[in-house]
Amino acid sequence: MNSFSEADHQRFSLIAEQLYNVSKHIRVLSHISWPSSAKDQFLRGGAAQLPDVSYPDFNSREPLTLLQDLRTQLGDTPVDNWLSKKADTLEHSVALLAATGSDNFHKYSTLLYGTPALPLPDESNTCLGLAEQFSANTEVFSRLDIGTPPPACHLASSVAAALQQACGDCFGNAAPAVQIVEELSANALAGPKRIRLRRTACFTDKDVDQLIHHEAFVHVATSLNGLAQNKLKILGAGHPGTTKTQEGLAVFAEIITGCMDLDRMQRLCDRVVAIQAAIDGADFIDIYRFFLERTGSEDQAFENSRRVFRGGTLKGSAPFTKDIVYLDGLLRVHNFMKVVVDAGKTDYLKLLFCGKLDIEDLPIIAQLSDAGLCKAPMYLPPWLADMRYLLFHLSYSTYLSGVNLIQIKEHYREMLATDQA
Repeated sequence: MNSFSEADHQRFSLIAEQLYNVSKHIRVLSHISWPSSAKDQFLRGGAAQLPDVSYPDFNSREPLTLLQDLRTQLGDTPVDNWLSKKADTLEHSVALLAATGSDNFHKYSTLLYGTPALPLPDESNTCLGLAEQFSANTEVFSRLDIGTPPPACHLASSVAAALQQACGDCFGNAAPAVQIVEELSANALAGPKRIRLRRTACFTDKDVDQLIHHEAFVHVATSLNGLAQNKLKILGAGHPGTTKTQEGLAVFAEIITGCMDLDRMQRLCDRVVAIQAAIDGADFIDIYRFFLERTGSEDQAFENSRRVFRGGTLKGSAPFTKDIVYLDGLLRVHNFMKVVVDAGKTDYLKLLFCGKLDIEDLPIIAQLSDAGLCKAPMYLPPWLADMRYLLFHLSYSTYLSGVNLIQIKEHYREMLATDQA
């Protein structure tokens, strides 16, 4: 990187800023959101007819013009190649928004987020396979008393207070405001300036800690760190190209802090299974019935189904595949971290928090950091600021990966069988 001239550095910064300006046109979740009236109408009709939803037109001219202009400034270096890939992602994102309500929406969704049956980096496992295996492995727990506390509904007001306290402790004067809103595409959404909670959402005891570690200490932290990158402004932009790593990192945070539980993981798995069913032809009503059986709640079944079909077509075969990123991203982030520790490159762990990025960006980010173009992250979650437990967990997890689990399982199954005799 030191071989690049000051002119190159200025060009990289300018293109990164132009990419950031393009990203401001791309607000996927807000563009494909549904009004609350769609749920009311669907449930009043006995869940017998597909919801009636439509989407606003998306004007792609300005972002595409900006992308065309910045491509003329690209050179032929590793950094230019990285910036070019960011431009490709944003162009696909523009195409996604321009195709809302059509089968082409699904086409671009798969380009940006993947599909449940797409092979993972090990080229043998899939996100769908993990979801199905987890469900099968945990089915036995449904018959056991695992010490779950009585059901409790923590209202949005009490959750907001806990989040505001946690954000104040971590981010100080830069802490986002926590707001309670009437309509939201999820129970909670986080940005650098505000965290929004849906007023009607009911949160469990685990949900509160999950929101702190997932939304605040990952999504808000990476947003604030990215916005501080004045020489690489694209790192301050959340877009579909960063979603897989962002959500994978956030789910990993739930696990490493002990906030994850069976119900939460099962919900993530069910989303993957539902997306695959929709790809295979299930329509909105089919998926609604699947979630109704899983949750027993009409409201939750509708919200889960909406996540699968928003932006696409409700008749089946063309869903929104974004929600596979929680499991897919988790596998990528966790395995990447294990390899980083095994290779002795622990500096990469903190680089994950320097902004909104994809794991595949990190070699270039490391070079840009060495060159002084990328700042070290100002805000880190507690489990990364103090890495003692994290490094133990990753080292032990790497060791377990080399154990012959098949032979060990057979040994203990034989031992347990003698107890039954």
